[in-house]
Amino acid sequence: MAASWKYANPVEVTFGEDAVSAIRDKVAGRRYCLVTYNDHPYFDDMTQAIARDIGTPAVVVRDVEANPSFNGLRGACRTFGAATHTPEVIVAFGGGSVIDSAKVLAVSDGDFDRVQAILERHAGQEVRPATPIIAVPTTSGTGSEVTSWATVWDTDAKKKYSLNRPDLYPEHAIVDPKASLGVPRDLTLSTGLDALSHALESIWNVNANPVSANHAVFAAAEVIETLPQLVDRLDDVGLRGRMARASLLAGFAFSNTKTALAHSLSYYLTLHHGTVHGVACSFSLPAVMRGVIGQNAACDEALARIFGADLAAGADRLEAFLAGLGISTRPTDYGVTQENWLAAIDDALAGERGLNFIGTRDAVLAATA
Repeated sequence: MAASWKYANPVEVTFGEDAVSAIRDKVAGRRYCLVTYNDHPYFDDMTQAIARDIGTPAVVVRDVEANPSFNGLRGACRTFGAATHTPEVIVAFGGGSVIDSAKVLAVSDGDFDRVQAILERHAGQEVRPATPIIAVPTTSGTGSEVTSWATVWDTDAKKKYSLNRPDLYPEHAIVDPKASLGVPRDLTLSTGLDALSHALESIWNVNANPVSANHAVFAAAEVIETLPQLVDRLDDVGLRGRMARASLLAGFAFSNTKTALAHSLSYYLTLHHGTVHGVACSFSLPAVMRGVIGQNAACDEALARIFGADLAAGADRLEAFLAGLGISTRPTDYGVTQENWLAAIDDALAGERGLNFIGTRDAVLAATA
C-alpha cells in the first residue's frame, strides 16, 4: 500500500528578470507599508523607485536587523502602528530578515507585546487576521517568501522563537534574479548555504513527502553546482537566476516539512558564538548526512538522486564542497568545545526542529566523533 501524504502551498509566484515591475499590479491600489533595509544606496534607490511607481507608502519600516530581535522589532512595530492610515498590504523588499520582520508586523497591530505573547505563551492567537504580504526577496537562501513562519530572536534570554501562522504565507512572492545582483560574496555564500540546508533538511525529515522531496532534490543539486561558480561571478545574472530558483524550490520543500537537526544545532552557534546563520546551519550537514544513511529508504533514494548510489562517498563530496567554499565542518573551529558540542546535539535533538529528524542520536554521535 502506498504511503499517504499531503502537500500544500498557497503562495502565488512571479519569477523572472525585471519581475519587480509586478509590485504595482500586486499592490493593486491598496495602502501599503514598505519594509526594507536601511543605510544602503541600493535600498534607498528602490524605496524611491517603488514610491514613484505605486505611490507614497502609508509608512516605511527600514530598521531591520540581520537576526530580527525582540528589541529591534518592538521599535519596528511602533513605527508600523504610527501610520496615519492602517496599511492594507505590506511590501517586504529585502532578504529573509526583512520578510520575517514583515510577518511580525503583519500580526502585531502595531504592538510587539501582542507578538511576544504569541511567541512566549501561545496567547493572543485570536488577534485579527494578518495583513497580507507581498514578498520580494533580494537574497537567494531563506525561502521566507513561500513559508508561513518567521524566525525571531530574544537575544537577551538567548532564545530563538518561530512565529507560525497559516495566514503568514505571503499573498504573493516576486522573485527577480536582478534584485540580488548587489549582494556581496559573503552574503551570497551564506544565504546559498542556507538554501542547501533547507533542501537537505527537508529530505531527512519525518514530514517529507514525494512533492517536497522532488523540490528538495532539484534545489540541493542546483546549489551544489551553481554556488561555487556564483561566488566568483557575482554579476552573472544567469547564475543568480539559478540560485534564486533553487532557493525558491527549497522553500517550497521545507514550507511543508520544516527543518531538522542541522538547523536546530545552528541556533546554539548563532546565539552563543555569533556564527552567521547560513554557515551555522550548513557546516554540520556532512556529519548529519552520515547519521541518516540507511535509516530510511525514501531518504536514501532522494539523497542518491543528488549524490549517487554511494551515499558515504556522497557525504565526503558534500564535505569537500563546503571546504572548497572555505567552510570548516569542525565545530571547534567555531569556538565550540567538544563537551559543549555534545550537549548542543542533545539539546538540538530535543528541540522542535530536532524532533523532525529521522536519524538517531547514536548515529549522529558516531558520525561526529
